[in-house]
Amino acid sequence: MAHQTQHWRKDQLSHLIAHELSDLIAQMKDPRIGFASVTGVELSQDLRHAKVFVSVMGSAQEQRASMTALTHATGFLRRELAQRLTIRYTPEIVFRLDESIARGVRVLELLNQEDEQAAQGPNVQPGQPGQPALGATPGE
Repeated sequence: MAHQTQHWRKDQLSHLIAHELSDLIAQMKDPRIGFASVTGVELSQDLRHAKVFVSVMGSAQEQRASMTALTHATGFLRRELAQRLTIRYTPEIVFRLDESIARGVRVLELLNQEDEQAAQGPNVQPGQPGQPALGATPGE
């Protein structure tokens, strides 16, 4: 039972940290931070370390700039988080770029392309068995 309670606490704390950091990041005035969303938080077993996954919309350069700004603001964010949470130890925060949304968009684009090609009919290349070669007349 204690093991199950520990997982529940860890999950609850992860969600709470994600929510609070999302709010704090939205309030930051740093122009380098573009459209950044906290997509998840992974806590260590002892709850002292947190990997915060952030999705940033924009070019690779804008993503790097946002991640650099978040890394520089880690101390400020951790201090603000400590004021908002009632826990003994505020975890050390490490930001990681979450590219899963971009990968998902890319997969959807590929699937849509495949659907479009399938809707156009079979993709038959000249010279395949059963098809006349280019320039050939029937009966040759």
